[in-house]
Amino acid sequence: MTGAISVQTCSRCDHLAVIHQIYSGQHLCHHHLSKSIRRRVSKALRRQLVLPSNANDEDGNPSVILVCISGGKDSAVLLDMMVNIIGARRDVELVCGCVDEGIEGYRSPSMECARELAESHGLRFETIAYPELGFEKMDAVVNAMPLMGENHSEAKGMKPCSYCGVFRRQGLNALAERIGARWMALGHNLDDTAQSILMNLQKGEMERIIRLAPHTDVQLDELTPRIVPLRWVPEREIHAYAIGAGLPIHHDDCPHAPGALRQKHRGHIAEMEAMNPGTMHGLLHSMDAIRALWASSEKPPESWKQGQIQSCSECGEPASQTICQACQFKSWLAEVV
Repeated sequence: MTGAISVQTCSRCDHLAVIHQIYSGQHLCHHHLSKSIRRRVSKALRRQLVLPSNANDEDGNPSVILVCISGGKDSAVLLDMMVNIIGARRDVELVCGCVDEGIEGYRSPSMECARELAESHGLRFETIAYPELGFEKMDAVVNAMPLMGENHSEAKGMKPCSYCGVFRRQGLNALAERIGARWMALGHNLDDTAQSILMNLQKGEMERIIRLAPHTDVQLDELTPRIVPLRWVPEREIHAYAIGAGLPIHHDDCPHAPGALRQKHRGHIAEMEAMNPGTMHGLLHSMDAIRALWASSEKPPESWKQGQIQSCSECGEPASQTICQACQFKSWLAEVV
């Protein structure tokens, strides 16, 4: 039939494909996409999460892993994979955690998806809101940004994500401390990681690349070690898996995200990947090589030592400067809110 669209079959069976892995040349049905993702996540978990044969603590309680979920596709697939791979272990407890940033019309429905997902697996669901941490809700922060820009030159041109990212990290740290988590699992996918690497390379901030998760080899004092089991899985594969598995996910984007630097790098990375499939994998391999070089060097370059972790003089939280960004932002907000 003229004009008919040809649907490819899976490269490994006779079922219809749901995705084309351009970098591998394979077309995969949902079943074989699931197997492919699980294989990569299992390998990442073995590398990042070094569990003894008995991970119970001295009191006989299971080691707690905080699985950070937001209601989106990435964290939904993260939880689904972790439950399937290590959920049966009695010496490990998975606890779901979600940060409420205070974004009207966006966070409430996404949190309901997160809660539904946690409850479907019979897991505890913990939340924390910005006001509990002494921060303003993000909607109030966005309204105050013009005044903060007038009062402080450093705040001029800053986007909402700059504030929210700092506050979210504090929220996740607080959740991890509240539940006594030994590790924290984040849903960062291959696209996210490649974007972070490119952003830091562009600014010449090698020390930030070294501090990116996972923290299995590069430990950060006072911080719950982060693991990122999805770091080798592209976003579009995660999306296809989540849809095919029928996971409850919230599809809307944050209303404050447009204009953020990461959004611009998202476009750059997508364009490079389209022209040269495997670009994102190459960036991630480069990051791991840089971290290995730093770890093995007896005398790393001075520029790599900038921003070493210390304690904030205001709140005591880990910081790369005398006063952490969260406390600096709080002081700016206190002047105008």
